[in-house]
Parts: sequence; structure tokens; C-alpha cells
Amino acid sequence: MLQAGARQSAVAREMNVHRSVIHRLWNHYQRDRNASRRRGSGSRRITTTADDRYLLQCARRRRTLTARQLASQLSDATGRPISRQTVSRRLHEGRLFAR
Repeated sequence: MLQAGARQSAVAREMNVHRSVIHRLWNHYQRDRNASRRRGSGSRRITTTADDRYLLQCARRRRTLTARQLASQLSDATGRPISRQTVSRRLHEGRLFAR
């Protein structure tokens, strides 16, 4: 829309965002010729989506395994160390909770 000659305020109204958002994105696009999202500020995930699926599958198959045992099983499978807390978080995301 901006390349077609529309004003930033009109684009902001159309997209229902503040004018400063359009201004920042337009400046970024003009500078880099790219307006894709920047990586988030949080720490990177250690596990991949495949790892997460594997964890959920193992937890469902062997319901008596603890988070620490699942972490060691996943570490053996992937070769990367994974903490008990990370496993617990991933199970929580997969809607598996302690009984």
C-alpha cells in the first residue's frame, strides 16, 4: 500500500495498528528490502518439534516414567543434554500433567 503511494496514517487505520508500527516497518523495509519478523527476545528452544512429539509419545506409552527419566531417554536419542525442567515444560505444553 505504501509503495502504491498511500499515506502511513491511512495504512495504519486500514490495518488497525498504530502509525508508529507502520513507520517502523516501512523504515526497516526501505533499509533492508525485507520486512520479515525479527527473532524473539527469549532464549532459543533446545528441543525441536520432533523432539517434543517423541517426548509426548514416550510419556504416553510408559506413563510411570519421571521427567528425569524421560530427559535421559531423549538425551540418549538426540545426543543433546536436556534438563528435567525442559521435559516437564514440554509435557505441560502437550497437556500432560502429573497425577
